[in-house]
Amino acid sequence: MKFDLHMKSRKLSQYFPNPRKKKGLGKKVLLYLAYFALILCFLSVIAFAWFSKDLPTPAKIANRKPTVSTKIYDRTGETLIYETGEQKRTIVKGNEISNYLKDATVATEDAKFYKHHGIDMKAIAVAVVEKVSGRRRTARGGSTITQQYIKNALLTSDRSIARKIKEAILSVELEFMFSKDEILTMYLNEIPYGNATAGAEAAAKTYYAKEAKDLTLAEAATLAAIPNAPTYYSPYGTHVEKLIQRRNYVLDQMVKNGKVTQKEADEAKQQDSTTVGVAMKPRRDSMLAPHFAMYVLESIADEYGEDKIQKEGLKIITTLDYDKQKAAEEAIASGVPKLSKYNASNAALVAVDPKNGQILTMVGSKDYFDVSIDGNVNVADSLRQPGSSFKPFAYATAFKKPEYSPSKILYDFQTNFGGYVPHNYNGKSNGPVSMRTALSNSLNIPAVKVMALAGIDNVLKTASDMGITTLTERDRYGLSLVLGSGEVKPVEMAGAYSVFANGGTKYPLAPVLKISDSKGKVLYDFDKDRKKPKQALDPQVAYEISSILSDNNARSFVFGANSPLHFPNRVVAAKTGTTNDFKDAWAVGYTPSIAVAVWTGNSNATKMKAGADGSVIAAPIFHSFIEKALVNQPSEDFVRPDTIKDATVEKYSNKLPSESSTNLVHDIFASWQVPKDADDVNVKVRICKASNLLAPDSLSESMAEFRTYTNLHSEKPDNPNWENPVRAWATSANLTNLPPKDYCDPNQYKASISITSPLSNDTISEAKSITAAVNSSHAVQSVEFFVDNVSTGVVTAIPYTVDYDFSTLSEGIHKISALLTTEVTTAQTEISINYQKVISLSISNLNASISDDKATITWVTNEPATSQVAYKKSGDTEYTMSGADSVYKTSHSVTIKIDPKKKYYYRAISVDEKSKSVTSAEKSFNPPN
Repeated sequence: MKFDLHMKSRKLSQYFPNPRKKKGLGKKVLLYLAYFALILCFLSVIAFAWFSKDLPTPAKIANRKPTVSTKIYDRTGETLIYETGEQKRTIVKGNEISNYLKDATVATEDAKFYKHHGIDMKAIAVAVVEKVSGRRRTARGGSTITQQYIKNALLTSDRSIARKIKEAILSVELEFMFSKDEILTMYLNEIPYGNATAGAEAAAKTYYAKEAKDLTLAEAATLAAIPNAPTYYSPYGTHVEKLIQRRNYVLDQMVKNGKVTQKEADEAKQQDSTTVGVAMKPRRDSMLAPHFAMYVLESIADEYGEDKIQKEGLKIITTLDYDKQKAAEEAIASGVPKLSKYNASNAALVAVDPKNGQILTMVGSKDYFDVSIDGNVNVADSLRQPGSSFKPFAYATAFKKPEYSPSKILYDFQTNFGGYVPHNYNGKSNGPVSMRTALSNSLNIPAVKVMALAGIDNVLKTASDMGITTLTERDRYGLSLVLGSGEVKPVEMAGAYSVFANGGTKYPLAPVLKISDSKGKVLYDFDKDRKKPKQALDPQVAYEISSILSDNNARSFVFGANSPLHFPNRVVAAKTGTTNDFKDAWAVGYTPSIAVAVWTGNSNATKMKAGADGSVIAAPIFHSFIEKALVNQPSEDFVRPDTIKDATVEKYSNKLPSESSTNLVHDIFASWQVPKDADDVNVKVRICKASNLLAPDSLSESMAEFRTYTNLHSEKPDNPNWENPVRAWATSANLTNLPPKDYCDPNQYKASISITSPLSNDTISEAKSITAAVNSSHAVQSVEFFVDNVSTGVVTAIPYTVDYDFSTLSEGIHKISALLTTEVTTAQTEISINYQKVISLSISNLNASISDDKATITWVTNEPATSQVAYKKSGDTEYTMSGADSVYKTSHSVTIKIDPKKKYYYRAISVDEKSKSVTSAEKSFNPPN
């Protein structure tokens, strides 16, 4: 063991030589360090002298440059919306400021304030590391209270290294000239507290209507929380809940620094959060569009910093169309009172120009200054569940696939999606409906199917591409996302719907047209600096969605023909949304020139009464705004891409009609959706009538017939949860019957029939019965007789005979046929007969006309015939025959010579073409006296 230790020590000594051997090297290092320190001091003195030569002295603080307010205008640059900056300030002494505020400020902004000499090198190092490492987008946290005061009072907000050096120099000088309490007092008199207020005294009076020395702990902590970001943490802004969180952080820091007890801090935190922990003074500024103004200020503060807004002054020309803003405010002011019966108290509206992304209107609540409804919360820029107004994103995603189009059938039956069973709003199922009908009428079950078919990830990508940025927690979302279970912002919904309106082109949302500083220098110009648009959606898909959402006829199935979404004289696409718990109700829609999102409900997410649908409470506000905003503008049609085609398809297959198709629909199709194949749901097949099996080609036509078979399946035939409800319905509707696979045997179904009377080629001249003989191994159902293909009667039992009057026929050849029908087959036979009429020649209208010594005998026959007269005078025993007329006719006339003194007797004789003759009865005449 000793040997081992000795060996180990020898090995260690090889790596750690005797320090005395390095003594000379150490002296050299110390010498070099001394030289470096001297050079560093020399350079520091030079830098200090260089940067100090133009610096104001701390004693000249009273003569510092005045601050300039920031002004926000509408898009015309003439209507002032809001003005902010350090306009109000009251200088007070240190003993006139609450110790709570002093302690809260130090604990939060600079906990080592009383220990450093103006600069906190450790804090600077941490801030630099965070900035360089990317942990923060902008540098923060390195400045002491002294440095912040110097920056606010004497320097600009420039973030250059030179400014930071000057700031450090002045801070050191200030620390030598004034006490810590004096510096803290100067700081509290200088810093901005937002809303055109600077200094603790002005802030206390603005927010609490009291002097700074009288602030309570909760009030002081609230004020101390504001300067970090006066615009964002404004008590009258839209992030009150964030201000509460920061106030609580301030209280925690005070506990940590031993300024208050935990009990005191907890009691302060329990103050009413709706007024940020205190009875805050109501505000009634002359803000024309307060939510929009705060929205603009926050976006600019993120980009340019608070100092640009609060101290240096900017001129901001916004995108706000003040005429439309007033129309929006009027629509909400008149619409919200009608919501009270649904236990709703608030509404928000935002409108966007689809052609450039500019925000035209923004009303974040009914009344920005109404604390009872949390009016300062900008719901237009807050997270809310969109309900069914999210559905178009799922349908648009599905339309990217060739198998889905507006005419595609979805089966609206209760379906179990793996433990999730959605229901339509009215609790009913509507059977097969087209995607056009399903979306326009906001049917839930088909929408969930579309979500499953399109894919949740694909739908999220579509929504993201179109401008929805808030759906980032993928693990939270299931198929119910299509019904609006994910939170979105109304302003982003208006922006996303504007993509549909603009043919799929997405412009980033833009609230500002131009920003200039107090010297007139342009910092931002929308026309030059705006981001380029992107094609977020294929124009054909965008047009299909617009076609569906503006189709009032399709929407009438559920909403009726005269819903608030209907505009008789204007093309408007619109969609409503309602959450399952009635917390949020929406109406979102657009024309080619404006996209609008309307939200209704309660700012604190209190549930409304059942029946508070988007179509009932949000749509009327939407309708009112559209009417007012576009009152002098003509109706615009959505631009239809040339590649969109019209086509007629079979309803269930969504393919080209075949000869078997009976249910046809007409709709529009994107270029990749146009069907090329024929209907394969309805199939016509030749069937053996006796057995319902397939008929072979050899089977006679009498034994076969064509039948159409309809074979329906669900959207997912392999999934029983989808398939079974559809098959059950199809069976009950007799719409699912598969064609047979096997062929019948013709030899099993032979039968024959023959006509036994009359016989073939018989000549018939009178009424006669027709009789048939039957030979069949299967029961006879009927024998039907025909003459010249006209039915003369049906016989169902022996004897198979019918009577027929042939005299109704014309002379010549006629066809007699008989059709045998058995329980399995049919048979037919026919013969020919010759019909000849039996004619009886007759004479009528026999008369004699006397003229002198002549008599003219006239008569008429019923058939053409030749004529002759037989006559005799009184006393004669035999008749004399006149000359014969050989012309066949029906009107006859014969003239004979007579003795005027004698009485004559006569008969007419006629002979027809068949040598049949007739002689009339004898008549007489006396010559005239």
